[in-house]
Amino acid sequence: MADPLIYYRQPPKLLPLYARALAPKNLKDNGGIALPSLPAELIGASTENETLTRYEAICGFQTSIRVPVTWPHVMAFPLQLKLLTDKRFPLPLLGLVHFRNTITQHRAIGRGEIMDLRVRLGAKEHTSRGLEFDLITEAYSAGKMVWEESSVILSRGSGTASTTTKKSPPPELERYPNTVSINAPEPTGRRYAGVSGDRNPIHMHAVTARAFGFPKAIAHGMWSKAQALAMLEQQKDWRPGPVRISCQFKKPLLLPGTAQLNWRTGESGWDFQLLNAQGNAPHLSGRIEWL
Repeated sequence: MADPLIYYRQPPKLLPLYARALAPKNLKDNGGIALPSLPAELIGASTENETLTRYEAICGFQTSIRVPVTWPHVMAFPLQLKLLTDKRFPLPLLGLVHFRNTITQHRAIGRGEIMDLRVRLGAKEHTSRGLEFDLITEAYSAGKMVWEESSVILSRGSGTASTTTKKSPPPELERYPNTVSINAPEPTGRRYAGVSGDRNPIHMHAVTARAFGFPKAIAHGMWSKAQALAMLEQQKDWRPGPVRISCQFKKPLLLPGTAQLNWRTGESGWDFQLLNAQGNAPHLSGRIEWL
């Protein structure tokens, strides 16, 4: 494994990384791609900064002495972008798709707590969709892991299945007993980008989104996940304690738009999904398990 890129108290600046994201990659075929070992660390970072309060408001979290379970993802985003724009990373950043996300929080994280963040590339897999790989993030407090995340990233291209293979029809959508409406105004992408640093053009404006094949700007997947969790945490049966929250991102949420957060509770965990306004197609589906 290569020596880690180490930053102290402050993450790398994002603007130079976005400039590097525009550099072309000499990629011909995902089939022969080898992902390098590229770790990065941020040492001694406070969980409270000037954007935390705005993040809570944009995502719907209630202000607390604890930070939202999704907040370390935002703290680590500059490290993630550093790896994905490194000259040794062979895939172009534009076009990568955040496909699945799993967060495991081993204990609540305090507001203002000092943590060390570590990011690295994980396993890869060739699928019918293209090349999928793990982006692993870990958060430590006093040397002990308190939070971890696996983001599965998809690079569309050559996969294991023939392009002539017929796609199976999607399974029948199951509806859960609890539903609330979620509103996503047109500026949602820009507002979330302002606190997360994720300024992918597909989220910023309809004009830039159309350049990538979308009719309008689309909401960030991690905004949708955070918005869903913020709402679920307010339910009377929500349980504190160690938790694992996994989800798969599906149909894009066009901005402006409305969605239906639909869920069911259970002894072993909760299932949830964010559906379109008509309630017949999912933007994401996920599960919450208390550990």
